[in-house]
Amino acid sequence: MFDTSLSDSAFDEQHLWHPYTSLPPTYPNLIIERAEGVYLHTQSGETLIDGMSSWWAAVHGYNHSALNDAVKNQLDNMAHVMFGGLTHKPAIELGKTLLSIVPKGLDAIFYADSGSIAVEVALKMALQYQLGCHHKNRKQIATTRSGYYGDTWHAMSICDPEAGMHSIYGKQLPIQLFVDAPTDGFDKPMSASSRQELEAFFVANHTKMAAFIIEPIVQGAGGMRFYNPEYLQLLRKLCDEYQVLLIADEIATGFGRTGAMFASEHANIVPDIMTVGKALTGGYMTFAATLCTRHVADTIASSDNPALMHGPTFMGNPLACAVANTSLQLMIEGDYPERARHIQVLLEKQLFALNTQTAVKEIRCLGAIGVIELFDSVNMPRFQQLLIKHKVWVRPFGRLVYIMPPIIMTDEEVTLLCERLSAVLTEYLEALS
Repeated sequence: MFDTSLSDSAFDEQHLWHPYTSLPPTYPNLIIERAEGVYLHTQSGETLIDGMSSWWAAVHGYNHSALNDAVKNQLDNMAHVMFGGLTHKPAIELGKTLLSIVPKGLDAIFYADSGSIAVEVALKMALQYQLGCHHKNRKQIATTRSGYYGDTWHAMSICDPEAGMHSIYGKQLPIQLFVDAPTDGFDKPMSASSRQELEAFFVANHTKMAAFIIEPIVQGAGGMRFYNPEYLQLLRKLCDEYQVLLIADEIATGFGRTGAMFASEHANIVPDIMTVGKALTGGYMTFAATLCTRHVADTIASSDNPALMHGPTFMGNPLACAVANTSLQLMIEGDYPERARHIQVLLEKQLFALNTQTAVKEIRCLGAIGVIELFDSVNMPRFQQLLIKHKVWVRPFGRLVYIMPPIIMTDEEVTLLCERLSAVLTEYLEALS
């Protein structure tokens, strides 16, 4: 029996696990009372400008009237109905909208209930496709180091096995195939050595490879690294040559974040399978999708095991589909890729001034993503105190202080976010020197 006299904060610390923390945590969690626009309002009275979009999902900001209405209107009809044997208009309308904006050639959609599950489904599709092609030895998934694909079992197996956050489980996970990460730099041409290494990797391993999965252009939680589109173009060529499926994980990069509707578009390629999530519902509900080409779907359908054996309880949830469809309409009408490109200019103007700090290793920006890489890991308890003091919210990890603001931020709000974050970093780094 828990202590009923505990305050809300004490109960949270003693009983509620939070992401990637111990129980109890090493520093307290802020209690958020409400969120509006691009601001988070704490129970204790602070108003924090949000630089994280709630882990990159709340691209439209908070308490958005159109998204609120989508949920309320759908709620009057039904909150949920099973997707097995049944269908409904919100799922159909969302499918039409998705297929109108994804890279041409992607044609079939599997609705999932989280990004990690969308990745699991993508891996299942790839394995079942290879069985349909009678490639029974193609049982492994290939990927690059420094990647991150989620926290479920097989998704963990394709995250970086040594430097990634799941390395503790390394010996228990399925064994996959890894090649070195792409060299840094969106504008830096792919090196000859990197090209040769990737080509040699396919020569040596293609008979075991069902698919190659990659985060296009931006490696997110594995290091917030940007790389040149040439890498994706070569990867597409090699996958075609060796009959390996190419999976693009667009969960973090999709829906305008990098300055293109989908990051794969920077390389002008179409993956065989693509995962989307996070911003799909504008942060309102947990929801994701796995898309594939008609060729992949037909090959699975014509195989000895034609059914794709996956079916989350909340697959195709009507509430999630309705709000996701409205979310996509806002992105299309607001031209979020163009807005992200404009935000990049603002971020570069504001953040590059921090290069004068000797503790800063590198600053890089792409679309509505700004990354400040330090030489040393951030002391989170101290850093969080300064965030509250300067009324800004970000969530650093390791040596990385980064922002992925809501794309609806005005120029003035982006400037304010950068000014406050710069003040935090300046005070934090001065205390260390």
